[in-house]
This record gives sequence, structure tokens and C-alpha cells, in this order.
Amino acid sequence: MNLMMLLEMASSAFGDRVAIGSKDGSGVSYTTLYENSGRAAQFFRNSSAEKIAFLDTSSIALPTALFGSAWAGLPFVPLNYRLTGEEIRELGSEIAPAIGVANISMKDALEGVPEFEAIEREDFLLQTRNGELPDADWGMDPDEIAILLFTSGTTGAPKAAVLRHSHLVSYILGSVEFMGAGDEEATLVSVPPYHVAGMAALCSSVYAGRRIVQLPNFDAASWVDTAIKESVTHAMVVPTMLSRIVDELEKRPGVSIDSLRSLSYGGGKMPRPVIEKALHLFPNTNFVNAYGLTETSSTISVLGPEDHRNALESQEEPIRRRLSSAGKPLPNLEVSIRDEEGKVLEAGTSGEIWVRGEQVSGEYLGHGTKLTDDGWFPTNDGGFLDEEGYLFVEGRIDDIIIRGGENISPGEIEEALLAHPEIRDAAAIGMPDTQWGEIIVAVIVLSDGSDIPVDEVKVFVKDQLRSSRTPDHVVTMDELPYNETGKLLRRVLRENLSGFSINEG
Repeated sequence: MNLMMLLEMASSAFGDRVAIGSKDGSGVSYTTLYENSGRAAQFFRNSSAEKIAFLDTSSIALPTALFGSAWAGLPFVPLNYRLTGEEIRELGSEIAPAIGVANISMKDALEGVPEFEAIEREDFLLQTRNGELPDADWGMDPDEIAILLFTSGTTGAPKAAVLRHSHLVSYILGSVEFMGAGDEEATLVSVPPYHVAGMAALCSSVYAGRRIVQLPNFDAASWVDTAIKESVTHAMVVPTMLSRIVDELEKRPGVSIDSLRSLSYGGGKMPRPVIEKALHLFPNTNFVNAYGLTETSSTISVLGPEDHRNALESQEEPIRRRLSSAGKPLPNLEVSIRDEEGKVLEAGTSGEIWVRGEQVSGEYLGHGTKLTDDGWFPTNDGGFLDEEGYLFVEGRIDDIIIRGGENISPGEIEEALLAHPEIRDAAAIGMPDTQWGEIIVAVIVLSDGSDIPVDEVKVFVKDQLRSSRTPDHVVTMDELPYNETGKLLRRVLRENLSGFSINEG
């Protein structure tokens, strides 16, 4: 098992089909991508590198370097180009000796790192366009490392999650049909390369035979324009992206993306009002909510198109609230909810989400594995399974609010807040308090032109939840802090509030 076998199969089955790029004839075919990846492998092998880093936005260099690394038998390490120069150099030192393919404006960040050779993107691509093609001699050891992805480091120093070929290939074979895409299909990839969804989108699209359109830097207007111009049929976004796409389309009456058949989203909590608006704006598009982690090679569970429509049209709240769920686990995975001692909890009871399956890594470079002896991975995400097996993700266990000795999930408070028609976004966090240990602070973003009294917000939540879950304070902000992959930055929010005078309503 090796990622290269996905590209080899695609090249053999539909080599003339465009793999990456525009439908105007300037795109790169599967055959060309295969050949260029082989020359990239030869270039990597001729160096002393033990890992291949990538510090750039998406371009044709990304799949070339990814599959070239797999061919050469070297781990591929996409780095977060939004980090500071010092942070990038620290990661570079951790993976040296290495070659780093970089944007010319980012190359300087890697120079000076011992045993690290930085090559500019266009120089790298030049190396892949000419020369002999090496033999198809990539290794098939499933336990070789395919990709190293550094975690965001929001709760400590970044760690490199280890994804072996067996994990990634297992995920692709278990979730994607070979040659399942028609030659008219195209997917728009706007998530960054250093996110597991970016890697999964590349690999799954290659295996399906779907043309990949890359949007290096997301903004809603460019996303809409590109989707229309390229007749995009499939796309994956994070919740903050979808919210901005919805806002953009509401500014353009009469504009629609008629080609869009499937829109998947994940990477963070999706506010129910946003997905409800999106379902109305894209009545002929199939929506998929995919919940997954870097350590699980992407998707764990999926809320499919039929579930979305049934929930939207239902008058029953238990069914309607499934719009906020992550759907049901993939058939090749097991998911359970455990308490602090690892005991399985019954349906409807919140605890930690555990997952087991062949695609699950749970391993970190230099830090060993988090898998239990029988193969379960504790995700550190809180959530519960309902009676029908739908998974509800409530956020990181570290974010649990402990008020007066009671554990309170911020997710359920946020869900209650977002049910208010005038609240566009919301977060609940715990802030230190001498009497209660922590108090609940709700931070809300109002819809344009709205002005809700604090007491009304509190009563609204209290009517849905127990009084102990009613926010002690309510703060209004223009927007909440998210990272580029849709994760709410609660640490940043707490820091912002620490110097903020919170007035009790």
C-alpha cells in the first residue's frame, strides 16, 4: 500500500483526463502528473533529504511533491505558511535533514536551518519537467510514513501527527469509488495544504478521477467566481468559509452556482442558521458534514444529503437538531463515548469520543502512540451519540466549563444561543471566578441591525437548558476569532476578554 498506487491507477485508467487546473486546456493531465511526480522522486532521491517539506499555498507543485515523496519513499511534511519565521524555522529544524519546496516569498524562512535545503517552487517544477522517468519502484510497505502533519499547537507546542500509507489508503479505499467521477466533474479545493482535509481532497479526487481546481487563498467572492467559471461540481469548505459564501450570495441576487452538486463542510462547529440558509440558497446541492481529525486520516463520521433535507423539512426538534450533528460513523470505523475512566456511556450521555479503525493513526513523531492496547483512540473531543447513532460533537474536552463542580459543555450553550434568529455566531467559555470556580460567559455576534437585551439572551438560553447552564455574562462582539481552518480560538477569546470589563446583565 502506497499513495503512489492511487496516482498510478488514475494514470493508467484515464491518463488524458485533466487532473489539476482549469478546463480551458491549461490543466495538467493525470499522465503528466504521474511523470512529473516520478522526476520529483528522482530529484528527492539524489539529495540527502530524509523528509520533504512544503511551504506554499496550493499549486501544481503540491500534488507533484506529495506523490513524488511517496514514490521516493520519504515522508511529506506540509508546513503552515501563516506561522512566524521563527516558528517555521523551529519546525524545519525538527524535520531536518530535509528539502523544502517553498514559495519565493517564503523561502527565506527556511534558509539558515541546518541540513535543510530550500528550493523555490518554480525551480522545483523545472526539475520535474525534463529528464528520464525512473522505474516504478516505490515501496509497498504499509507502515512507511506517508505524511507528517503538525497540529495547530493551540494548547501547546505543535506535534507532528504520523499518517502512514496504510492509514491514508485505507481511508481512500473505504470512502471513495475508483473512477467514480465523470470527466465533467471538478472539485474546488480551498483548504490549505497543511490541513488534513487538503491532503484528503487531493488523494480522494485523484482516485475518483475528478479534476482539481485550486484556490490558493480563500475569499468568498473569488470562491463564487471560480466555482461558476470552472463549472465546479464538488467542493469542501470549513464553516467560516460557508458563512462568508452565504453572505456573498445574498449580496448577489440572481447569481447561482448551478453546476454545484455536492458541498461538504467540516473542521469546526457549523451554526445551524448558516446551514439552514445554505440549504435554501443551494436547493439542488447535496450537503455533507464530515467530522474528522488529523490523527484519523480525515473523516470519522458523515451527515449525508438525505439527512440534511430530512432535518430541514422536519417539524420534530430531535430530527431537526441533527443539522447540528456530525452524522453517523463511516462503516469501517467504530465510535464510542467514554467517561474519564474509559467506560462506555449510554446513548444521549456526553463524554469523550473514542474511535477505532484501520485509518486511525493516533501517533505523533517522537511522542509515541495514544492508541489503547485494543486499538482505540481517545480524541479529546467531547460529544454524544443519540438513540439512532448520530454523533454530536460538543468541542474539546479541555474546553469544558466547570461551574460549581458541574461539568458543562460549551457546545450545548452555543447550540441554544444559535437558535435565536438574531444571533449569527456564538461561543461559550469559562472564566475564572472565586465563588464558582468558573462562570459562563457567552460571546455573541448579532445579525446586522439587531440589538438584543442581555436579559433576553439569558432567558432564551434558560428556556432551553437548565438554569445552571444560563450564561452569567453576555458580551457582544463584531466577530469571533477563528483560524483559517475554521477552529474557534477559545484561547484568543479568553485573552481578549481578560482585559475586557464584563458587565453583568
